Amino acid sequence: MNIERRRSGRNREWPPRGVVRRAMPSVAATVVASVALACAVPALALLAPAARAAARHPVRRAEATVSLVLPLRANVAGLERFARDVSTPGSSLYGQFEPVSVLARRFGVSQAQRARVLTYLRGVGATGVRIDVTGLFADATLRVSTAQRLFATRLGDFHAADSTPFLAPVRTVRIPGPLSRAVTGVIGLDTRALFGSPRRQLLTHGAWPREPARPAARIGGVSSYAGSGYAQRTGTAAGCSAATSQSGFTPNQYLTAYGYSSLHAAGIDGQGERVALIEIDGFRYSDLRHFAQCFRLATPAINGYGVGLRHPLPPGAESTLDLEVLDAAAPDLKAIDVYESRPSAVDVLHSLTAPLRNAGSQPDVISASLGSCESATLDTIGSSGLRTVEGALALAAATGISVFASSGDDGSSACLTPGGRPLPELAVSYPASSPWVTGVGGTNVALDAANQITAQQVWNDAPLVTAAGGGGQSALFGRPWYQNGFVSGPHRAVPDVSMLADVAPGYEVYCTAPGDCNSGPNASPWTQVGGTSAAAPLLAGGIALVDQQLRVRGHQNVGLVNPLLYEIDSSPSASTVISDVTTGGNDLGVSIVGSPLGCCTAGPGYDEASGLGSVNLAALASVAAGAVPKVASVALSLPAQRRPVAAGRIQARVSCSSTCLAGAYARIAIGSSPPATQRSATDLLERAGSRTVAIDLDRRVLARMRRALARHRRIVVTVYGAVYSAGGEMVASTPARTLRIAG
Repeated sequence: MNIERRRSGRNREWPPRGVVRRAMPSVAATVVASVALACAVPALALLAPAARAAARHPVRRAEATVSLVLPLRANVAGLERFARDVSTPGSSLYGQFEPVSVLARRFGVSQAQRARVLTYLRGVGATGVRIDVTGLFADATLRVSTAQRLFATRLGDFHAADSTPFLAPVRTVRIPGPLSRAVTGVIGLDTRALFGSPRRQLLTHGAWPREPARPAARIGGVSSYAGSGYAQRTGTAAGCSAATSQSGFTPNQYLTAYGYSSLHAAGIDGQGERVALIEIDGFRYSDLRHFAQCFRLATPAINGYGVGLRHPLPPGAESTLDLEVLDAAAPDLKAIDVYESRPSAVDVLHSLTAPLRNAGSQPDVISASLGSCESATLDTIGSSGLRTVEGALALAAATGISVFASSGDDGSSACLTPGGRPLPELAVSYPASSPWVTGVGGTNVALDAANQITAQQVWNDAPLVTAAGGGGQSALFGRPWYQNGFVSGPHRAVPDVSMLADVAPGYEVYCTAPGDCNSGPNASPWTQVGGTSAAAPLLAGGIALVDQQLRVRGHQNVGLVNPLLYEIDSSPSASTVISDVTTGGNDLGVSIVGSPLGCCTAGPGYDEASGLGSVNLAALASVAAGAVPKVASVALSLPAQRRPVAAGRIQARVSCSSTCLAGAYARIAIGSSPPATQRSATDLLERAGSRTVAIDLDRRVLARMRRALARHRRIVVTVYGAVYSAGGEMVASTPARTLRIAG
């Protein structure tokens, strides 16, 4: 698997196509995939009728290759228990996140099994063989002829409804005997695109009522609406005239409505935080720059990573929307990392876990505006693949990363026909339905002149557009612990919360992507876009702000935010943090088949149309400071060390008041030269206590120190103890201790 760095920097365009950048090592898989077929699943039956009809003869390209992910027999149940403990307020382990490397050793497949898998795959001629960083997957690339022989199937040549060719097994897939004790399935023999972005809709002027719609009737006990959209925004817009002359909401409006602006006014703009976006289309940096200039926003550094790509993807509305909304929410982020991949299973799956293994650049928040209905996901990746993907998402939670996913734009009917219309059956979208993900649904709002919310309802634009915020009951997952008392049934309910998503008025964005946005020579690049794919990055940026304020006050990251949100909703702080949405519904049945499907309608408290409601981020930041534990306090002492230069290291003893990831660093000053900084490795202290760590000195610094000693010059070493986050960021440090080294 191939991850290439495509662009970094605050004001740089994409490099010319074809330029090869520094490649990252392969990463584990996490969500979404093209095809994982567990043992003994009839392969051809998984294909949609249209695809089966397009099947031709068994594939003739025997020398072509397929990239595979093999789920391993890891301790996923143990990993999920740990993730639950560190994510739940009141737990003795709450907030005690651990690094990926530690979790992989503890819960990943054993070293013996790793060796067995690697040896076997290399022995049959596989290339790119490696165990992913999580210890949950193996990666391998095989010739088609070898894959067919190894997994006892044949790969047929098929075409999807849009004529895109793909490969898929035509017989039951079986795991080879030598792998059966370590491997539970295989992903990638089917190369279809499974996951996609929610269906984005552009505003058609003149098609919407001038004011927010009101309930029209009740059909079968479910409210039927004339549509939640309305043509001209309410509230007070601000920005350049090219944008404010359009009809969509501008950043000052939704940032004020949801409490972001008060955080910005306090200097909380995302400084020091990193957010990763998972995308299946590209973007133009110039679009983001135009957007930022119009609304007087800073532009964070943007790092582009191609996952399994040789060239950047063509620009599209989805990445453009995500980046611009995220920039509005958190304009001074340390960085936005954009992981681009094709929508095939293995590629997207890798892009979702790529952030976990990007050494030195692990994000605080991940946002994915993509998904697939649960039944399609299960058919494609199988139960073993799904179980392992869930393990990877639990691992992200266990490291303190918040993961957000859009709940979809097809109401309570997330499964689609080959033509892209909702099927008349109740279904929700994955990965939003994962218990380890915050599923973000959709609303529309009316604002007063001060841009405060005066009314909000569930996004549902039927009958003008068959689109609504996703929600309903999961068919794959039981009710998670944090929904006890909120959801009466035994299943996971989606969404968790909802934010602005309606396409009318929609979000005002600047987009020049051909086809997606700019459809003609005279078309304005300013356009109005909606969908839960905007709501997810908006909330992701908000949680980055919450994390920043927590860090400034000496607290841990929020991590998986769901348990905290549900606990707040049961507390006296509920009304300040969460605004209940009690109007509207997301049932599209009347538009699809002429009668309701039976779900879902908003009402007081939690419901499957809007979740808990919408979130005020300033209020959440305030309440979180009283709930999320503080980072362990740290102290430092310097053991006696007679000849640190000869030893090539400086020793430091670091003490923590509770569980921590401890380390030390030193600044070495020689004469008037700028000091050099050297850092120790980090060491996990699983309880309060002390640990001696070594700050190894690199060869260049050692050479300088030796020359200084030979000339009898004094060397001053200033040493600090430190506590680091699971992602490697320093979150606390001690006062300096000085060590003088004389010649």
